[in-house]
Amino acid sequence: MPGLRVIAGLAKGRRLKFVPGDSTRPIMDRVKENVFNIIGYGIRHTAFLDLFGGTGSVGIEALSRGAHHVLFIDADKLAVQTIKENLGIVGFSEQAQVLCGDALAYLRSKPHTSFDFIYVAPPQYKGLWIESLKLIDAQPEWLNPDGQAIAQIDPKEYEELALTNMVLVDQRKYGSTMLCFYERPGE
Repeated sequence: MPGLRVIAGLAKGRRLKFVPGDSTRPIMDRVKENVFNIIGYGIRHTAFLDLFGGTGSVGIEALSRGAHHVLFIDADKLAVQTIKENLGIVGFSEQAQVLCGDALAYLRSKPHTSFDFIYVAPPQYKGLWIESLKLIDAQPEWLNPDGQAIAQIDPKEYEELALTNMVLVDQRKYGSTMLCFYERPGE
């Protein structure tokens, strides 16, 4: 498998470490590049939540492109260690917080802060993306007005969701990866 790298921004070209073992599925560069092409300059000066952080590649890309702060959450201790190491490689440790814990339990708690983007890329075929989006929808203050929750799933997992506070605004398919963009409409 080719190495992980930061595609653009301040840390462009820096190589990132993989999580040891096979507990994570790193995002392909082509998919990550398309996520940030869609977001565009809207990433600048934002708060970003990287649920199921894995290697930290998506949140690190957000920081490299101008996000103000990223919170990473992963339950796997090796993933948390890898995220911290990768943040050190790119020099973004001060702009990030890394929590070892259950992403769904975090979303069930009362929001202490709101995010402009929430990236949801859980283990596949367990319905965790659906549960994550329903939890975000149930407490819409997780997202700032006009904020987006982006789910990265296998297209076979997709199903329409009956949400109250978010709407599906875009959907893209790249081989065996689908991106679903849900937005909290502005006030």
